[in-house]
Amino acid sequence: MMTKRNILITGLPGCGKSTLIEKVVNIIERPVTGFFTREIKDKGRRVGFSINTLDGREGVLAHQNIKSQFRVGKYGVNLKDIETIAVPSMIPAKKEEIIVIDEIGKMECFSSLFKETLIKVLNLPNWIIGSIAQKGDLFIQRIKDRDDVLLIKITAQNRDILVDQILDSIKALSIGR
Repeated sequence: MMTKRNILITGLPGCGKSTLIEKVVNIIERPVTGFFTREIKDKGRRVGFSINTLDGREGVLAHQNIKSQFRVGKYGVNLKDIETIAVPSMIPAKKEEIIVIDEIGKMECFSSLFKETLIKVLNLPNWIIGSIAQKGDLFIQRIKDRDDVLLIKITAQNRDILVDQILDSIKALSIGR
């Protein structure tokens, strides 16, 4: 049986994918690399998304004030920060490092460097825990369909038990390595 080392969480926007990944990362006792995306708010309104790497770098993923040919809704996508901040954070320094990719979505996939790097890291022996858009293009669908991906759908009903389930699968499979 093939080990599904690539754990990808999917679900509706705002259902808690990032929070779930963050809880797992905070409990796990292994080195981690990668990035989270966060909402950028102004006076309580979402105006964009930031990229926050686990080693403390920060950039802008998308913002309503960015003029870009790459757009998702009212947000202009910032390819430069995806490629200079998010992408390098996805490349592990050692094989025991767990890679966090939050998220594999339409904005990130405007970058061909992001997509190429994603394929490379999915093929590594490292564990990946990430989130992936529930709806997506063919590229996103192919990632979900990979034999080495464990796709977990998060809902309001199951999100509290998923932390333990994910930790258990990482523990169980780590012992066998």
